[in-house]
Amino acid sequence: MIKTKLFNPVGISLISFFVIFSSSQKARAAESVILNYGPFQEDISVRELSDLARNGRASRSLKAYLRMANRDPEDLQKLLTKKVKVDPIAASKFFNQLPGELLLDGVSQVIRTPSQRASRQSMRAALVGSALPDGEIQLIEVLENYPTQEVYVEGDRLVNAYNQISGVLGGISKFRSLLD
Repeated sequence: MIKTKLFNPVGISLISFFVIFSSSQKARAAESVILNYGPFQEDISVRELSDLARNGRASRSLKAYLRMANRDPEDLQKLLTKKVKVDPIAASKFFNQLPGELLLDGVSQVIRTPSQRASRQSMRAALVGSALPDGEIQLIEVLENYPTQEVYVEGDRLVNAYNQISGVLGGISKFRSLLD
């Protein structure tokens, strides 16, 4: 009998998740980001952030908001496009164990659902969904893949949350054998 990683329960779950997630992504993907910087809050379309991330073009309203919040569009672009290499299967296993859930809970204080319920599950789906196609995660992909129409982001704490995610995910591949 041939046993492959693809047909183990985790592999089947990931494939099922990916098929379901990718087929319904348009209906469930975030359309807007409620971005908070201190006392300032702005509803920004994911499309505007994607354009900034990929092309370096900030819309007039995004520029004005960032100027009021004393933030540089280029800094936001760099943060949105920083890549973290990760094994998607190892990441999925990690996020379904206590240390991963604790990390998700912390990050979900910064990037969260509008109701603040199921933020851990939404963050897990967005991170794994971002990692599946190419083994990399970018913050812009996480926002694009977030499974609610709106996603709330605490801009002042975003760099710290990104650093937590990248530090942990960057080390997961080294410790993959412990997760099996």
